[in-house]
Amino acid sequence: MSVTSPHTSRRSRWKIALGSALGAALIAVPLTIPASAAVPPPPSGWTTVFTDDFTGAAGSLPSSANWIIDTGHAYPGGPANWGTGEIQNYTANPANLAQDGAGNLRITPLRDGAGNWTSARIETQRTNFKPPAGGALRIEGRIQMPNVTGAAALGYWPAFWALGSPYRGNYWNWPAVGEFDIMENVNGINTVWGVLHCGVNPGGPCDETTGLVGSRTCPGASCQSAFHTYTFEWDTSVSPNVFRWLVDGQQFHSVGQNQVDATTWANMTNHAGYFVLLNVAIGGAFPNNNSGTTAPGPGIVPGHPMLVDYVTVLTRGGGTTPTTPTTTTASPGGGSAYGTIQAESYGQAAGIAKQATSDSGGGQNIGPAGNGDWALYPGIDFGTQTGRQFQARVASGAAGGVSGLVEVRLDSRSNPPVGSFAVANTGGWQSWRTIPANISGVTGKHDVYLTFTSGQPADFVSVNWFTFTS
Repeated sequence: MSVTSPHTSRRSRWKIALGSALGAALIAVPLTIPASAAVPPPPSGWTTVFTDDFTGAAGSLPSSANWIIDTGHAYPGGPANWGTGEIQNYTANPANLAQDGAGNLRITPLRDGAGNWTSARIETQRTNFKPPAGGALRIEGRIQMPNVTGAAALGYWPAFWALGSPYRGNYWNWPAVGEFDIMENVNGINTVWGVLHCGVNPGGPCDETTGLVGSRTCPGASCQSAFHTYTFEWDTSVSPNVFRWLVDGQQFHSVGQNQVDATTWANMTNHAGYFVLLNVAIGGAFPNNNSGTTAPGPGIVPGHPMLVDYVTVLTRGGGTTPTTPTTTTASPGGGSAYGTIQAESYGQAAGIAKQATSDSGGGQNIGPAGNGDWALYPGIDFGTQTGRQFQARVASGAAGGVSGLVEVRLDSRSNPPVGSFAVANTGGWQSWRTIPANISGVTGKHDVYLTFTSGQPADFVSVNWFTFTS
């Protein structure tokens, strides 16, 4: 589900928290829980890298080893109302989020007597779901959408989706980091939507905030009345690489690498991977756009859960499956401080993506980078000659009023900078300039950190290379 569509004002947390308790007492909806199915064994050539069958005791929360429970109306420091205009407060209350003891997870939106809504949203602990080089990734869930239609469903917004790992902890780099909406539905319509979000917002190669969209009715029984299997595949074994969306094994949408520019594709595929989310929102831009009115509607009936039988992630071919990283790792670095240090040759980094550069010499640059991002270049040797100046090749397509500092720190990100320079818009993300800065006299061998600091949340700089002089 799009994370930066127009949004509404934030509600107070204490009213919503009270509502979750009242909602459980006030709402009674008769439900028939279909029998769960076992997670199918991986097809030939595929390897399971994550699975949750939700077989816990009735009333228990999902496994904390697998899932993070999001709460409130926003990530800390992120867009209000989750960036979509949805109105509910997410909670960890079992009335909103619980395993049912029959092999399903229930996410249930509730409304209290004052009209306040609560629901639930979870995301995987892991953020590194991606295909091995030359292989494929499959994310799959067996899900029954909330079994409600017509006026009683106006405002329901269930979703099964994935976000690029750099979004976690940043919350302002959407849609460049990528979003795969594996299953979305609104207002109880018998339709599954599959969407790719990418590039820039608004507009750009993915036509944001709409995204590149495919949809169809659910095969056989309606989306609301039965379980269906929703699948997303990212296939790098074919050229051009391709994303595919399927329901019950039937493909209904695809986006090829050749449908967007190289930089956009690199920004959403060259980071550590993706994390998976499940939620049921109430109201927001998507339900509004598909109803021609403001959701939730006056006839909406709370208490209809989305049922999740299982979520599984598989990879195929291309070598070993990824392990959980805390940072992105590249080449080991090292070398002279007085040569040209290619920015993409970092040893570790956070919040950084590589992309093809149009600067002279070609190759790759890193970025766009924003506040809190960093890259480490270990073992840079200044020798006995004192380094007194730093210069870097940078570009920026940041919006007006957005700027920041490119800083040099030695041996620890928590050490004070030995030098820095400010950068704002240079005319575009591939409009390159060389900017110098004085640094404190440096000798010997050090781990060099480039850190990026800004008073604004937006990305502000890309870096192609840097060097030091005496």
